[in-house]
Amino acid sequence: MTNTAPAESRTSSAVRHYPLHIGGEPVDTAERAYGISVRAVLEPERAETIGLWRRMREGGEDEVHAHRHVLGSCALSTAEHGEAALRAAADAAPRWLAVPLARRLAMVSVIRDRFLARRAELGAILRAEGCPGVLVEAQFNSVLCSYDDTAFQEFHSLMYREWERGGRRLVLRRNPDGVVCVDPPFNTPLTGVFACLALVAGNTMVVRVPQSCPMSLSYALHEIVLPALESCGAPPGTLNILCGDYEVHMPQWLNSPLVDSIFYFGSSENGIALERKCLEKGKKAILELAGNDGVLVWRDADLDRAAEALVESFYASGQVCMVPRYVLAHPAIADDLLARVRAAAAELRPGDPDEEHTMLSPVLRTTAFFRCLGDALATGAAKVCGGERIGLDGNPDPEGLFLEPTVIRVDGLEGARELAAVREETFYPLLSVVVPEEAPDDSLLERAITFVNGNKYGLRNSLWARDERVIDRFVASVTNGGLLKVNDSHLATVPYLSTHGGTGLSGGAHGEANYPFLRASRLQGVAIATEPVHPRDSLTGSAGERAGAP
Repeated sequence: MTNTAPAESRTSSAVRHYPLHIGGEPVDTAERAYGISVRAVLEPERAETIGLWRRMREGGEDEVHAHRHVLGSCALSTAEHGEAALRAAADAAPRWLAVPLARRLAMVSVIRDRFLARRAELGAILRAEGCPGVLVEAQFNSVLCSYDDTAFQEFHSLMYREWERGGRRLVLRRNPDGVVCVDPPFNTPLTGVFACLALVAGNTMVVRVPQSCPMSLSYALHEIVLPALESCGAPPGTLNILCGDYEVHMPQWLNSPLVDSIFYFGSSENGIALERKCLEKGKKAILELAGNDGVLVWRDADLDRAAEALVESFYASGQVCMVPRYVLAHPAIADDLLARVRAAAAELRPGDPDEEHTMLSPVLRTTAFFRCLGDALATGAAKVCGGERIGLDGNPDPEGLFLEPTVIRVDGLEGARELAAVREETFYPLLSVVVPEEAPDDSLLERAITFVNGNKYGLRNSLWARDERVIDRFVASVTNGGLLKVNDSHLATVPYLSTHGGTGLSGGAHGEANYPFLRASRLQGVAIATEPVHPRDSLTGSAGERAGAP
């Protein structure tokens, strides 16, 4: 491994390069992962694009960096780098834990301030990578809510509590898991910054930047998180950054005795399999997996606002786990709601990601979409709108890289989950609106709640209603999901409440609302006698009675 100048000194040109970061030192390699602008796909000048792919395979860093579609590069890591990162994290763990909790908590406001100062530049990178403008802002809101320093003043009590009782000082605290390895997703890379909240608990970390979309997360980690850690007195090795093959680093993490927890973002199939392997190896799996979020729209809902929230289903063409996938529409308002959703969906058009209101992203794998839609229609669902390929101009195009926002209607709760479009995560712009059979409202509400709770996934669920009794019943009875939203954006995050987390196939066997500083830590109780107590009196409770305890 060859050390190079720090990353900040290598970013004077328009095109950035980020080395690995291991044990507090930048480490460069000859192999590169390149960040490519979405324009290489949206402006398909075939000969130029093919030439770019060839030059990337053959090397020639200066020539590749000079290409107009190249955003930058990251050094690629090997198994050797992975081992070095794990050793560095393990060495730093006791020293980072020794840093007082108050100083670790101070890191939150430093990261927030640095994020705000670099928001425009980071946003430009995200949009160039193909993240639509609306979703860029949603990710920014998620980061700002996650790093809300006012919230963390309240969260301090979740990390450490102390009482005087029965002649003892009693402490309930959360201790870090130790070394936490993080595998973030490529579609919403800033979730890697969300995962860094595990550092607050005293964990040290190894993060694998996704090779397919490396620049935005590399920027955030190198330019925002690492300097914040340094300012808070974190020892070298507290945060280590790799950019390597999943098939190299994940088995390494599973087999290494230095790793305590693995924080994984990805499909339910892969995540549940990983959870089993972690259990066999004595490690904790912290999972953020697929979603199949439901929205119940009641008869008295504000239909205009409800329709706006449902259109969030098409953010990034549905290629985000925490968007609405299916709707339960009260029969009394189903037709009106569908008309509003159809009109709103018709206004959505592909566009330049740099444009503020762009919502749709290219969909490169469309086979699953057309199969799912075809199966639903063959089983009795009705197409309300959409269902075709379109080009960048929004017009029908059999070779288009975009899909029309698509809405289907499914009549009847009975058998609705037999349709994959209702039962599974649809990672494309397809929204299923299920209209239950006519029934008295009390019965209909109970059936709707049962349906929502029967979802095998469980990220978020929403309700649109005015009747306080309906709201109270929904909130009291819906246990599926890590977050419930009522009369609000389904996707938006809010301070104090976790941005991530879920039950079932969304979060694994131990899924819940995900606060990384809690999920990557464990409760420990401490009792310190402050008055002379005979052990036998303590054992029988006599000491507690003498000290005035009930």
